Amino acid sequence: MTSTTGHGPLTAEQLSATTLLRFATAGSVDDGKSTLVGRLLHDSKSVLADQLEAVERASLNRGQEAPDLALLTDGLRAEREQGITIDVAYRYFATPRRRFILADTPGHVQYTRNMVTGASTAQLAVVLVDARNGVVEQTRRHAAVAALLRVPHVVLAVNKMDLVGYAEPVFAAIAEEFTSYAASLGVPDVTAIPISALAGDNVVEPSAHMDWYGGPTVLEHLETVPVSHDLTGCPARFPVQYVIRPQTPEYPDYRGYAGQVASGMLRVGDQVTVLPSGRTTTISGIDALGRGVDTAWAPQSVTVLLADDLDVSRGDLIAPTATAPAVTQDITATVCHLHERPLRIGERVLLKHATRTVKALVKAIPYRIDLSHGLAHENEPAALEVNDIGAVVLRTAEPLPMDSYAVSRLTGSFLLIDPADGTTLTAGMAGEPFAAAPDGEAAEAADEGWDF
Repeated sequence: MTSTTGHGPLTAEQLSATTLLRFATAGSVDDGKSTLVGRLLHDSKSVLADQLEAVERASLNRGQEAPDLALLTDGLRAEREQGITIDVAYRYFATPRRRFILADTPGHVQYTRNMVTGASTAQLAVVLVDARNGVVEQTRRHAAVAALLRVPHVVLAVNKMDLVGYAEPVFAAIAEEFTSYAASLGVPDVTAIPISALAGDNVVEPSAHMDWYGGPTVLEHLETVPVSHDLTGCPARFPVQYVIRPQTPEYPDYRGYAGQVASGMLRVGDQVTVLPSGRTTTISGIDALGRGVDTAWAPQSVTVLLADDLDVSRGDLIAPTATAPAVTQDITATVCHLHERPLRIGERVLLKHATRTVKALVKAIPYRIDLSHGLAHENEPAALEVNDIGAVVLRTAEPLPMDSYAVSRLTGSFLLIDPADGTTLTAGMAGEPFAAAPDGEAAEAADEGWDF
């Protein structure tokens, strides 16, 4: 892997010194999204020689003189045959300024769930628009999903500018329409960039055809966009994954709680609360990499020792007493339904939150969001179908320490799972990111068999 400045392969020291940006791409069919990703990888010299040779051979077999860079990301046979992106493709590349994990997500409406999956951990989303078509329904859908998932930065890449004569008014009109729509959704930061992925204009190198544009290229923006990796400023959350009790002569009384610090910082001497029990104690020690330390921060994996002998097990959450989350059995959430089988009122599911899994009941589905018309609500639908985004009201068998997704994307998210076969049904975000549910009483779940 080489740098964009031609300085040769990045050393381990250089890689460790660079920050990491997770970003997702989205675009309607034939907007050139896969070509953009391929161009980004190719021009940043992040493609291995054998990969490029394979793309060149495949392109020649299809009668194309130049390499089809979209083949660098459309890896599935069905994707290559149909010329569309179906699955989420993850790519890793690096420049001297930053490391990247790219989630290339599909554009078809029936693959909305795939975009949700790819964008769920993204710090930036690149939304592609064909300059000839402008902002279309699927563009608005992608912007809404980015807003729902609280993606902090959005790049509007207006592609195929070469097919509209590199006209500034075309770009300006599209940028204005999209920016206004994104602002209405609460997207905090939008950067519009005119590009031609096929020709390479403004992807990695500045375009010679658009001297009216004075902003960054796509790669330059990705390298310089401010991304906060400092989770230490957030309230500390430590989901317990495993209880360690060696019970050996060397460690006769050792009892530690292993896990990964999800956010914030933990210090020896901190007063903490174990949830959901609500018992309080202090941190008496922290072990990291086989030695004791005074402080641990996200995303370190450590073992926490407590001053008191409490009943703590996998699935419990350790948090500072002053900023501990509320514990509840009633959860209202925005969800994206991922499975072909509909989610219905009265359905019994498993809810996986951090390291804890509990039984839950779907009490109500207050509304479904119609992303093709902004964020219009369809009140009290009979069910949520695959790719639907809407609100649900859940009742859990046991109390859970749940943050709002607006506060923490880590401890405010959860999955609904089929208890019969373990299939993932729905991805959830606690709280309602945009507005309260519409007026009207939510449909009540049937009480038959309700035992928690």
